[in-house]
Amino acid sequence: PLVLFNPEIQSLAGETIEEEGCLSFPGITADVKRAAKAVVTAQGIDGEPIRIEGEDLLARALQHEIDHLNGILFIDYVSGLKRQLLRGKLRKLQQSQQ
Repeated sequence: PLVLFNPEIQSLAGETIEEEGCLSFPGITADVKRAAKAVVTAQGIDGEPIRIEGEDLLARALQHEIDHLNGILFIDYVSGLKRQLLRGKLRKLQQSQQ
């Protein structure tokens, strides 16, 4: 496992669009545009500074998880029309959780 305290994105490069989901929204996915490369700095579990240069899936995961810390969800990146289409699925998911 990778443990990062106070991660910050230092730089992003390139662009890729991939299908993305989240355990917060089981069964819901959408195409999300993200950077293909990400450089992140943080503190490790031992308090030492860490620098991670991620590409492809690691870059996407780093951006996704740091977004969570900033109150941003992957569905915030989809167009208004796509979000409208997802609302029905989100309602069903919410009802199934009650």
